[in-house]
Amino acid sequence: MQKRRQYLLFLTRGLYFIWTLLLLGILTIIIERTYTYAKYIAIQEAKTSVNKDLAYRSWVASHGGVYVPVDKKTQPNPYLSHIKERDFTALGKKYTLMNPAYTLSQMMHDYTKLYGVKTHITSKKLLNPKNKPDEWETLALNEIERSRKQYYELNKINDEEYLRLMNPLVTKKSCLKCHAFQGYKVGDIRGGVSVSIPMRPLYKDALKSSLLVAALFFIIWLAGMLIIRYFIKKTYKYIDEQEEMYEQYIYGLVNIVEKRDTYTAGHSSRVASYAALIAKEMGISQEQIHTLHRAGMLHDIGKIAIPDSVFLKPSRLMPEEYKLIQEHVIMSYEILNKIAIFDDIKEVVRDHHEHYDGSGYPRGLRGDETPILAQILTLADSFDAMTTDRIYKGRKSVAEALEEIEALSGKQFNPNIVQAALKALQGIKIQEVPHQKPQNMLERERFSYFYKDALTGLYNETSLTKDIHTIQNYKHILWISLKGFHNFNKTKGWNAGDDLLKEIAEILKNNFSKESLLYRFYGDNFLVFTNSKKEIENTLTILNERFDDKEVTVDVKHNTKEITADMQIESLRDVLQKLF
Repeated sequence: MQKRRQYLLFLTRGLYFIWTLLLLGILTIIIERTYTYAKYIAIQEAKTSVNKDLAYRSWVASHGGVYVPVDKKTQPNPYLSHIKERDFTALGKKYTLMNPAYTLSQMMHDYTKLYGVKTHITSKKLLNPKNKPDEWETLALNEIERSRKQYYELNKINDEEYLRLMNPLVTKKSCLKCHAFQGYKVGDIRGGVSVSIPMRPLYKDALKSSLLVAALFFIIWLAGMLIIRYFIKKTYKYIDEQEEMYEQYIYGLVNIVEKRDTYTAGHSSRVASYAALIAKEMGISQEQIHTLHRAGMLHDIGKIAIPDSVFLKPSRLMPEEYKLIQEHVIMSYEILNKIAIFDDIKEVVRDHHEHYDGSGYPRGLRGDETPILAQILTLADSFDAMTTDRIYKGRKSVAEALEEIEALSGKQFNPNIVQAALKALQGIKIQEVPHQKPQNMLERERFSYFYKDALTGLYNETSLTKDIHTIQNYKHILWISLKGFHNFNKTKGWNAGDDLLKEIAEILKNNFSKESLLYRFYGDNFLVFTNSKKEIENTLTILNERFDDKEVTVDVKHNTKEITADMQIESLRDVLQKLF
């Protein structure tokens, strides 16, 4: 499932990137086209302006020039002094001849003031020095003389960008009236009309359009991202539901395993928590910690296949039984290997009993041949085993367990993990683990092979040894022994003896509450742990009446000492010697 998540994460990022790149690409093209269109508009505007100027000039030239009243603005043109009829007077007013260039120059000056479009008539052979070309116009004049076509490009005037266009002026017959003396002939390029369109207003409009398009694209991009996120989220949800379904199923199996033995109940969750704490101390990523926690929860799933006769055995295992227990890691791996969502933890689970020095199982891996998460799980599993009671050994304190772990550094455990564990686990509070006494009818039946006396149904000496640590919970302990029972067996027979033992057991079970613990040991002896003095009195009355003046008498002893922790009662013998 982790691989699916990684693939989905890669796919999500890929879709986000592709969607963003696609829209950015389209937006860039549109914006570039918008600014290109601004340049196109400037060119068309320049051409229109030139055509207007040429049309006006052509009209003036077709009339051989025009006469206008002389005023402050329009003075006689000194560059037309070679024309005799340049000036005349009529009706008391003086008139002067304006040739096409003069009229066009004056019109251009006014047009520039009104609309900001700079127009200029110029030539390399100047009639009027005011029409001297600037640097760009000189370049443009050379170009139009060569190509006899319009020439335009973007150029700066006083640090402001303009679209500058030069249109060639071709000498016509009507032009020779003023320019023949300069040596021009019909068809010669004698100059050009220059137009400069300011780009700032057009760029401003292009920017507005671009921002509007960008805003629209942002909305489209955001909508696309939300749609992608929606479907990815739905996919994640599906994966999560699938993973949760499988994990609930597997965790249910773990719960079944742990319910087989209340003594180890909670072991998997504790190991998972310890492992996560160690991994966090080592600076392992949160994703890896999550993987490790899942592995910890499922590390003993294979024990579901271990027979009760081995799994629930309250004493140390025989070598062949221990080998059978070792098989649980392979069984765990095989269970998880069949479900894809556990691909990331199956090897961690399989290898969590490997040792740093190669003495572990199932593969005998050494050092870093074992995955680091499995090495962490190995230590966490051992720590919980050390700090949990076993029938064949008591639990260690946290300090004692960490001391033993440190002693096994470099042998059973990775030294680096040991150092992290010493810090991460030193403040752990170990909760009281319930005794292994069956908690319900189902458990009692399953444990009866180990803990119940087959004849009476009471708990046996093995069960007593396991429950010995709970003795402090009881105020009263009765030791009931049968005097003369050996002779009774001889004279009455073994069947009668068995019936008598069963009768006493029934009396005890009928008169003591479920909270009391009832044991049979040494054949004809019984122990009762109880907190009810009244139940003791009722039971003793019944026993005395039943065995009054019989071959078998009942000898009852009551504990004479208060039960305290410092008495160190660890066995049946300690109970009999220290309390009676």
